[in-house]
Amino acid sequence: MPQLTQLPEIFWSQLFWLALVFGIIFFAVGRGMVPKIQGTVDLRERRIAADLEAAQAARVAADETEAAWRARMDVARAEAAKLSNEAKQASSRETEAKVSAAVEKLNLKVDASQQKIRDAVQSARAEIENVAVELTQDLVTRLTGIKVDAKDASHAVKAEMNV
Repeated sequence: MPQLTQLPEIFWSQLFWLALVFGIIFFAVGRGMVPKIQGTVDLRERRIAADLEAAQAARVAADETEAAWRARMDVARAEAAKLSNEAKQASSRETEAKVSAAVEKLNLKVDASQQKIRDAVQSARAEIENVAVELTQDLVTRLTGIKVDAKDASHAVKAEMNV
């Protein structure tokens, strides 16, 4: 095989060129490209770290804002409950005042009505007494022929009505 016989003659030259090409590749890639890539990776890591720090700061700020909002809402709810209770109490007082005024009006009307009823009852009794006195005079005169005066008939009717 002729390829094997040439091997000792070209071995050192191929080894030299192999070392030279790998050296150039090493220096070109290792010294030229790797630092740029490493710089890009470092920049990206710094950017990610900064973004994470900013996100953490934003989360802390959001938590603080939420806590402040919850505190304000609690205060607002307490104030609303207080205002609601005050409104209920004021409404209750107004309602009580209106009911009290209505009760007083009704009591006055009832008292006036009761007085009218008492007056009507007294008037009716007086009329009944007058009619009874006249009827008594008329009956006694018809039955006995004796004329009774109004005063005696009135005493007799009053005596019978009080029994």
